[in-house]
Amino acid sequence: MANLDFPYHFDGTGRTAETGYEDHIRDMIHQVLFTIPGERVNRPTFGSGLLQLVFAPSSVDLSAATQMLVQSALQEWLGDLIVVDTVEVVGIDSSLHVKVDYLILATQERRVDEFDNGGVIP
Repeated sequence: MANLDFPYHFDGTGRTAETGYEDHIRDMIHQVLFTIPGERVNRPTFGSGLLQLVFAPSSVDLSAATQMLVQSALQEWLGDLIVVDTVEVVGIDSSLHVKVDYLILATQERRVDEFDNGGVIP
């Protein structure tokens, strides 16, 4: 089965770009993290609400709540594909940096991926 690459684009042959399974999982995590609930018409509860917290005053309590919010959103939407071990969220000015440590259930591969508002951090 083909896994579409995110964001949607065309490859060098003019066809819809595809990606490997692990990258597809990473792309889905990115979508959950940076989609605002209510943004998708047919899935109004999809997302984490993380972007709404970018300009909130920074505090230890907010940081803990944000990490819990992100972890529960990932569990709700991707719980049949991954097991999230840890989530670290750091707000720097008007951007968010998120580090997710997780296990891909189908391959039993452990991964640590980092994301920010602009996409995946290589």
